[in-house]
Amino acid sequence: MRNIYLRKMTNKKEKCGRDKKMQGRLSVWLVKHGLVHRSLGFDYQGIETLQIKPEDWHSIAVILYVYSYNYLRSQCAYDVAPGGLLASVYHLTRIEYGVDQPEEVCIKVIAPRSNPRIPSVFWVWKSMDFQERESYDMLGISYENHPRLKRILMPESWIGWPLRKDYIAPNFYEIQDAH
Repeated sequence: MRNIYLRKMTNKKEKCGRDKKMQGRLSVWLVKHGLVHRSLGFDYQGIETLQIKPEDWHSIAVILYVYSYNYLRSQCAYDVAPGGLLASVYHLTRIEYGVDQPEEVCIKVIAPRSNPRIPSVFWVWKSMDFQERESYDMLGISYENHPRLKRILMPESWIGWPLRKDYIAPNFYEIQDAH
């Protein structure tokens, strides 16, 4: 019996050790300061990936900006699964003078399909203007407090969100060359 108990305890310690290795420096810092998030580990380039709830995103974005994550490299959005969740992804870079290799982080903010609302970070990183508008236009994610949230690629009269996996294209006929 004792050997079984010891084996279970060893397995628990190994799992905890693995979980700590999955947390990067930023995740450890956020935990230390009581900021809610979920560490998703590292991508193939070694960039730390975090998942944050929509209601926590704006405050964490401001904190990241204050602590030198001052460059928003890109933002995109995708449909996780048909009828499932929608994700807005932010790639941030910490640019400091005298540092050869800037620190990067990937933030995923997951929103429910039924009411996909995420706070806009336009007022933190001004470059978010067109990127959030494109995510709204293609997937229907509403970025709260965005100053000009309207369609950017599709006509204003377009119905639906073309990049959602459950999107059904409207019936129309393409004009073809008569050769």
